[in-house]
Amino acid sequence: MSESDAPEPESPASSEEAKENALLFGVWDVSEMEYTDPSMSRYIKATPIAHTMGRHASKQFQKSEISIVERLINRLMQTEDNTGHKQKTSKIVKEAFEIVHERTEENPVQVLIRAVENAGPREETVRLKYGGISVPQAVDVAPQRRVDEALKFIAQGTLSGSYKTTTTAAEALAQQLIGAADYDVQTYAISQKEEKERVAEAAR
Repeated sequence: MSESDAPEPESPASSEEAKENALLFGVWDVSEMEYTDPSMSRYIKATPIAHTMGRHASKQFQKSEISIVERLINRLMQTEDNTGHKQKTSKIVKEAFEIVHERTEENPVQVLIRAVENAGPREETVRLKYGGISVPQAVDVAPQRRVDEALKFIAQGTLSGSYKTTTTAAEALAQQLIGAADYDVQTYAISQKEEKERVAEAAR
């Protein structure tokens, strides 16, 4: 085999590029995430891809296949200022992750996973009708809905924390993630979860 036929060695630039492509935002490693709630672990997926361009949109109940980071971005887009602005919202999440890492010295994706696990309510109430009378009844919450509710509370807390204040959206999101991950009842997401469970306990 001649020297001209030998494969060219991979350049340092291309290997570095491949490495960055395996990291979320080119920074965060999501290969070894830990889950403390076994019931929710299959519905919280961490991948280095934060924008799948609607790949799962046509598949019913396939939202759990989307990265939890992209689902957070999509939930944050459901506000007046961010609707349709995925790049803008992705930048907010990226900046929030940098703040989280600076304050906790942890992988912000791990902090997000812990926040979602903590903020998902285990019980809620439904309305049952008996002879024209509406009666509240406590029910268990499915793990997939717990993830949905947790993301909703985090997004709502981010909006309320940054609306008509000097606090930026990234700062407000970082506060929500850190507070929920530490189970701080002063955090909007945790307070909403506690309220739902309190109402459900009264309706048992």
